[in-house]
Amino acid sequence: MKNTTFRTEVHEQLERIGQADIIVGIPSFNNARTIGHVVRAVQGGLAKYFPDHKAVIVNSDGGSSDGTSDVVHNSSIDDFNAILLHHRVSPVSKIVFPYSGIPGKGSAFRTIFEIAEVLVAKACAVVDSDLRSITPEWIELLLKPVLVGGYDYVSPLYHRHKFDGTITNSIVYPLTRALYGRRVRQPIGGDFGFSGSLAQYYLTKDVWQTDVARFGIDIWMTTTAIANGFKVTQSFLGAKIHDAKDPGADLSSMLYQVVSATFELMETYSGVWMPIRGTEPVPAFGFEYTVGLEPVNVNTARMLNTFREGLRNLGEIWLDILGAGDFSEVERLGALPDSEFHFPIGLWAQVVYDFALAFHKKILPAEHLIKSMTPLYVGKTASFILEAKDMGQTEADAEIEKLCLEFEKRKDYLVSNWK
Repeated sequence: MKNTTFRTEVHEQLERIGQADIIVGIPSFNNARTIGHVVRAVQGGLAKYFPDHKAVIVNSDGGSSDGTSDVVHNSSIDDFNAILLHHRVSPVSKIVFPYSGIPGKGSAFRTIFEIAEVLVAKACAVVDSDLRSITPEWIELLLKPVLVGGYDYVSPLYHRHKFDGTITNSIVYPLTRALYGRRVRQPIGGDFGFSGSLAQYYLTKDVWQTDVARFGIDIWMTTTAIANGFKVTQSFLGAKIHDAKDPGADLSSMLYQVVSATFELMETYSGVWMPIRGTEPVPAFGFEYTVGLEPVNVNTARMLNTFREGLRNLGEIWLDILGAGDFSEVERLGALPDSEFHFPIGLWAQVVYDFALAFHKKILPAEHLIKSMTPLYVGKTASFILEAKDMGQTEADAEIEKLCLEFEKRKDYLVSNWK
């Protein structure tokens, strides 16, 4: 086992198990309230859809103090008949332990990849530990494309409220789509399926002492799979309902985590993305149906104040990054009354590309640079919320599609300034 340092009791469990077809990883940190439901849904999915496969559930925990691990140990389906399931040929094994390394989801995932490698697993899935909407069907949809379809990576497709996932909708999806030419709708979704061989490939990458180990893992997994030619698909999982992150709570650190990982990957894979023009759809599995979504409440007045404050305090930095022309456009927005505020999508695509170029040219320290982008992102999000407040989900999605096309159209600008 290459440089894998499992604790003694984990080693013993792995030796006892020997080999497994399927690994389902559940990273956790203080999720005692929700993780029991997730574990039971996973067990139900394995029993219903993969009764003949040898399966292991791995809970890789970040040192929870609320009894998360006990809940995992004690969670099981008491009566398989009640949910119309057969008893499995062999019971599902559970491995529960605290991971080592930099605290964060990436370190938890690394341990899951290592266990998959040791047990020579064919297919793996990882699911968030705070999911309230997970059903046994998710397990089929994340694993079957790998086991039966020969895919290496399964990204999730969810219905989300039009104001949920704004970092994905306004930055990560349009940017990764324009860069790598594949329309993977939820590149940082959190619930993924992948092949054993892709898990092994991930372990060959030397990123585990970086921010990827903390929080950039989702976008890193997606981009690494696409950029290295692995076979990628998506599965429709219904609604993603989980412990919602308050968009007003420390947004700048979340933005920094995701965007710095995305920009860092642009450095790694510039040779891959620079020649690509246009995009193609990615095949999708699952039956798409309409779901009721929990409303997301937002305070646009407060968001626009954040934007204007940014203009006052960060104006000189923005001028340096955006150049005089785009900066004067941004300045003009600051003077608009709330009711007329509109952040043009072309200007926004330009802003994101300018920040990517500033990151590439190391104009400022990375954290300082990306955190200075926060008020611009908040202004763009407020603009979308004001425009989409009376739209249905389909119309709101069409607006995101327009934004993506704008990123594609302006890619030449990024490429010619990158060199």
